[in-house]
Amino acid sequence: MHPHNAIHPMQTGGNTIRPNKKIVKKRTNPLKGMTIIDYFDPKFLSRFTNDQGKILPRRITGVTAYQQRQITTAIKFARHLALMPFVAQDIA
Repeated sequence: MHPHNAIHPMQTGGNTIRPNKKIVKKRTNPLKGMTIIDYFDPKFLSRFTNDQGKILPRRITGVTAYQQRQITTAIKFARHLALMPFVAQDIA
């Protein structure tokens, strides 16, 4: 065994393949070529909020950083115009 190929006792052997490493599939952009996000369309904007009314992060929605900022602003405008709820409705 060549000394350069030997693994030091404190090394973990960094180049091994991890069997339980999840492969994350890149999400397709739901906005495709849209340039303007309309804040008067609450049905469309509700795709970017969860059931509690929170805005979803872009790693889940699959949009670009610029589009995420536009979506966030549009949702906040729609909330102030009472087109979208700030929080989810309590189902009792």
